[in-house]
Amino acid sequence: MIAAPMSGSGKTTIARGLMALLTEKGYRVQPFKCGPDYIDTKFHEAVCGRPSINLDTFMATGEHVRELFARYGVGADICIVEGMMGLFDGYDRDRGSSAEIASILSLPVVLVVDARSAAYSMAPLLQGFVRFRHDVRIAGVIFNKVGSERHAAMLRQVCDDLRLECFGCIPKCAALEQGSRYLGLDFSERTETRRLVELLENQVKWERLLEL
Repeated sequence: MIAAPMSGSGKTTIARGLMALLTEKGYRVQPFKCGPDYIDTKFHEAVCGRPSINLDTFMATGEHVRELFARYGVGADICIVEGMMGLFDGYDRDRGSSAEIASILSLPVVLVVDARSAAYSMAPLLQGFVRFRHDVRIAGVIFNKVGSERHAAMLRQVCDDLRLECFGCIPKCAALEQGSRYLGLDFSERTETRRLVELLENQVKWERLLEL
């Protein structure tokens, strides 16, 4: 699962970029989306060539979510689930949240964290997410909107101190800051998708992600 502490952290951009990257590498990627979102799923399908499936515990049972995940994951090399809002944001506290779906499916969670305004203050933030629910496994972090190599080194130190894996540091890039279109994000430009794939290939330990 690709999730985030809050909306606007870049999880949609990075989730879609990883789907595109792994598809280009020859993997059969099955996309999923937490919640009743029917816009992001269209973008997933466009890059993966497989229908993206909604996983939603507000309108469906946990058992049904497990059935959907098992059924549509058949024949895939990897399943990528894009979270919604913040990881623990649901309709009633964390009920119906991405965290609940991660727990139901025993999915490792990779947090996409907007790091543009903090460095070592990320330590208590991430420690809180790691320890908040013992049934939700935070496997690691991808830092987004990183300002410099020095900033990246400080963020990696946070992960070292917490014994949390850092899967990558994505630098600030205005060209990849997607504009909103309706309730989703605009990924209509193929050049932007190509640029995103190249950036993630160089900046994210995607092979390590596959080992999860």
